[in-house]
Amino acid sequence: MTENKQNFQKILDKTLEDIAGTKPKLLLHSCCGPCSSYVLEYLSQYFKISVLYFNPCIYPEDEYQKRVSTQKQTIAGLKCDIELVVCDYDHDSFLEYIKGHENAVEGSSRCTLCYRQRLEKCADFAGENGFDYFCTTLSVSPYKNAQKLNDIGKALAENHKAKYLFSDFKKKNGYKRSIELSKELDLYRQEYCGCEFSLRDSKNQTENNLP
Repeated sequence: MTENKQNFQKILDKTLEDIAGTKPKLLLHSCCGPCSSYVLEYLSQYFKISVLYFNPCIYPEDEYQKRVSTQKQTIAGLKCDIELVVCDYDHDSFLEYIKGHENAVEGSSRCTLCYRQRLEKCADFAGENGFDYFCTTLSVSPYKNAQKLNDIGKALAENHKAKYLFSDFKKKNGYKRSIELSKELDLYRQEYCGCEFSLRDSKNQTENNLP
């Protein structure tokens, strides 16, 4: 993967300029309702969006279902014409995918594999169902690596029919706006990324910061 940092917001701006006057079909992978809130508000002006909720990393299952409900609440609250596709809970597929990386530090190899699994599903679904573009909301978080996400998306697009929508949604105060929308829509905001390993690390950090 390239080490050169790119301004993905500028690339996105150019894409939005190029598609002006049309409304292509976008399959947007959503990591959660709060992160998707700003992205949906922003991109619904330019695309006909379907949201793909595929997050096998989330643990435990009741947390998964809670986040699915929050995703539905987000879409309803935004009052946009957005289709939601919810995948069945399949945590075992995540554990198999990241096998050997369970103890990697947060933000390193385990997380990169997690990005890839979700984007692979999104690219496959987009290609099989006639979408023009695919993308993910993950880059809205300041804790997610936009360069890695876009590198993965670019590589996947080379072998799929749908184009990858280059983006870094934390730009233009995207993360700040997602927090504002979460408050406006009274959304549940989780305290850890999703998997049992991020939950473990979150608890360890909390305990170590105690006086």
